[in-house]
Amino acid sequence: MEKFFHADDWLGWVRIALRSAASDGTTYLIFAGTGWVLGYLLFRRLLARRKIIAAYPARAEMLRELALSLQTVLIYGVVGATTFWASGQGWTQLYWKLTDHSRAWFWASLGLTIVLHDTWFYWTHRLMHHPALFRWFHRAHHRSHNPSPWASYAFSPLEAFMQAAIFPLAVSLYPVHPAAFGLFMLWQITHNVLGHTGYEIYPRWFMDTWLGKVLNTPTNHVMHHEYIRGNYGLYFNVWDRLMGTNHARYEERFRAVTSGNRRPANAPT
Repeated sequence: MEKFFHADDWLGWVRIALRSAASDGTTYLIFAGTGWVLGYLLFRRLLARRKIIAAYPARAEMLRELALSLQTVLIYGVVGATTFWASGQGWTQLYWKLTDHSRAWFWASLGLTIVLHDTWFYWTHRLMHHPALFRWFHRAHHRSHNPSPWASYAFSPLEAFMQAAIFPLAVSLYPVHPAAFGLFMLWQITHNVLGHTGYEIYPRWFMDTWLGKVLNTPTNHVMHHEYIRGNYGLYFNVWDRLMGTNHARYEERFRAVTSGNRRPANAPT
C-alpha cells in the first residue's frame, strides 16, 4: 500500500479505501466464517451444552448480520484511507519505518491501543444506548438478540464510523506503526467473533480467578444482546465493574452455562 498520496489524488484515495475494505472484509470472513463453521456446523452437537442462549439464530438473521458487516468494512475502508491521507498531510503520528521507534514502543503501542479501544468502546457504547441516539446508532446491532459470529461487524453506518474512529484517534494521540495497528485489528476481530459466537469458551473456575474479573467472556456480551442493557465492555470487565454496569446475574449466568448441566432445548440430539 502506498504510504501517502497527494491531497488531490482522489483515485489514489479510492484505491486505498478499496484495499483497506478488502483486507478488513477478508479478515472478517475468515474469522467469522471459522466461528460459524466450528460452532454451527462441525461441533454444534459437542458444544451444545455451552450455548449461552438455548435457541440458534435463524438463517435470515445471519444473512442480515452478514450484509450489515460487509457494509461496515466499506466504511472501515473509507476511514482507513482518510486516515492515511491525513498522515500524508502530517496530521497524525503514524510512522512507517520500524527504526523510527524502538521495538519496545512497537509492542507498547499495541497494548496502549487495546486499552484505549476498550475505554473508547465502553463509553461510546453506553452513549449509543441513550434513547436519543439508540435508534440512529445502535439499534441495527441489537436486532441480533441471539447473535451469531456474523454479527461481529453488524453495525449501522453511524455506528460503523464510531467503531472505525479508533484508528485516527490512536494515531493522533501517539506514534503507531501500521503493523502494530494490524496486530491490534487481529486482536479485536478475535474478541469480537468470540463475543458473538453464542458459546462460552472459558472453564467454570475462570470466574473465580483474578483474570475472570478482568477479562470479558462471551456470556457477558451475549447477555448484553439478550437484555439490551448492562455489560457494555469489550475486552475487559474493568469499566463495567468500576461503574457498576455489569448485569446483576452475569456471574450466575456464566456459572450456569459452564456447569455442563443444561442442554439447549433445540440442540441436536
